[in-house]
Amino acid sequence: MIKESGLSVYEIDDLIEKWIFSERDRYILKRILLDGISYEKVSEEIGISVRQTKRAAICKMKVLIEQIKKASK
Repeated sequence: MIKESGLSVYEIDDLIEKWIFSERDRYILKRILLDGISYEKVSEEIGISVRQTKRAAICKMKVLIEQIKKASK
């Protein structure tokens, strides 16, 4: 949904900065959404399990999707 939104990388980065408050979660989303890094690689980089990485990413992607929907109304 986020990549299909038609937003540029810069706009997605701005949304992450504005709506994701945890530094760790911002890092996770940027690495996955903007850099195209796998959950496995990101989890290695920050020292948490793949499951925790996926959970954080999915939860915060929902926040971004909600903001994209609001902005498009």
